[in-house]
Amino acid sequence: MLYPIAIEKTMFEGKTVYGVVVPDLLGCVAVGDSYQEAYDNAIEAIGLHLEGMNEDNEEIPFPKTIDDYIYHIDYQGMIWATVEIDLSPYMGKVEKVNITLPQSLLHRIDKKILGNKSYYRSRSHYLSELAFRDLSSSHSF
Repeated sequence: MLYPIAIEKTMFEGKTVYGVVVPDLLGCVAVGDSYQEAYDNAIEAIGLHLEGMNEDNEEIPFPKTIDDYIYHIDYQGMIWATVEIDLSPYMGKVEKVNITLPQSLLHRIDKKILGNKSYYRSRSHYLSELAFRDLSSSHSF
């Protein structure tokens, strides 16, 4: 899933720092001395935040898009980026299931996966991503 992050460049004690806010994860923030360091720290902060939510049995929120936040007053003047996060470690134990699909649909799924190897790792990953998106229409898991 792609979580949007808002990055703000500011001065702190005479030096430039970058602060990151993750709008979909209330309280999830990161900082860095460079844009790249702030971005990398945001990835770590999101992972820790999701881990805590999972431990507390809280619902993992489905990420919104940058367009959902870009004009919000709290984020004016910030730089936007997205962070790709694999949510599977925060969704509970993996369970193997047996499903039946028409052969032509299975071939189309495989073709989609091959064309997007940088995103989809397997049939299971593809199907779980689609299911998560569909079930998260209320923006929470």
